[in-house]
Amino acid sequence: MTNEPAGAGALLAILRDGRARTRTELVQLTGLARSTVTQRLDALADQHWIRPTDDAIFSGGRPALAFSFNSEARTVLAADLGVTHARIAVTDLAGRVLAERGRDIKITEGPERVLGRLVDEFTELLTGVGRALTDVCGVGIGLPGPVEHTSGRPVNPPIMPGWDGFDVPGWLAPRLGAPVLVDNDVNIMALGEHWAASPEVEHLLFVKVGTGIGCGIITEHRLHRGAQGSAGDIGHIRVAGAANEPCRCGNTGCLEAVAGGGALAAHLRDSGLDAADGRDVVALVRAGNPTAIQMIRQAGRDIGDVLAALVNFFNPGVIIIGGDISEAGEHLLAGVREVIYSRSLPLATQHLSIRGRELGDRAGVIGAAVMVIEHTLSPAAVDRAIATSDLRELTPS
Repeated sequence: MTNEPAGAGALLAILRDGRARTRTELVQLTGLARSTVTQRLDALADQHWIRPTDDAIFSGGRPALAFSFNSEARTVLAADLGVTHARIAVTDLAGRVLAERGRDIKITEGPERVLGRLVDEFTELLTGVGRALTDVCGVGIGLPGPVEHTSGRPVNPPIMPGWDGFDVPGWLAPRLGAPVLVDNDVNIMALGEHWAASPEVEHLLFVKVGTGIGCGIITEHRLHRGAQGSAGDIGHIRVAGAANEPCRCGNTGCLEAVAGGGALAAHLRDSGLDAADGRDVVALVRAGNPTAIQMIRQAGRDIGDVLAALVNFFNPGVIIIGGDISEAGEHLLAGVREVIYSRSLPLATQHLSIRGRELGDRAGVIGAAVMVIEHTLSPAAVDRAIATSDLRELTPS
């Protein structure tokens, strides 16, 4: 094995596009010496990050061996935790789902009980696909509340009693034997939709409309979290004309207080309709109830009012509306579009697309896996992994 594997991660980044390449092609792409490329390929092959293709490539002379990214080298564990439901999956390094399941898990049961359930579910899923915990390179978790991404700790989550400041990575990592990354659920949904459905879009907003309302921000193909990880918390922006509506954050007039699923259900109950939560609101809309339809349309306008300011400020290429309430479909989207296109600058909306989500409730687990994949396969992380392996081999037992 080479003693100078530094830079192998950058070579892997080239091969991750799925195309097999020969040493000669990699020399031409990188400008490196052939001996350097060979050293780096050997380091990647020793770690199983790459593998030779089945077929040699012919270019008029002797057949040349080509190498491609080995997406099966490791597995990733991913979980999207909601208030009452969780989606759990095992993926490969290309984000392909190998196994997944949904489970009714209440976040209010507290961190140790909920995370303990996750450990059991992950172990069962791995066994089902013939993989072991030793194959796992990382774990991605999405939580329904504010998260300090650098530490993986929830911060004052309003609907997660007992979770404030809990060390999620510190609790899970020793039990699963792999690094753990944690983010809020809206951010991982934005990652999932961008990765799987809109990879060509540089600037994207993903808006989750459920019990709460949040926004994931993709800029130049990267997730923007802000200084402390709270970027995109649009649910607590004040909405004109809603000054007296109390919000669970302690303020009044917040977007969530007038357009969130809980608020809509409460207003429908006040109108004499049976609506316990946002899903009941959507069911009434689909059943053609005129009061529910009118309320959803107005919720779309309220959301559009906030987003119009973001469109002028951020100038996204695509806005995706997701979350449980998005299942109301065009009734919600029509309200959003109505206000954005009338209130935003013409240049900002010239090529703007506003649409519903494409991945459904899989966006979160795909995004949680992507978060881990991008971290694990970053050039610096790959170089560190190879260097650490070299040190272990050079150290006498």
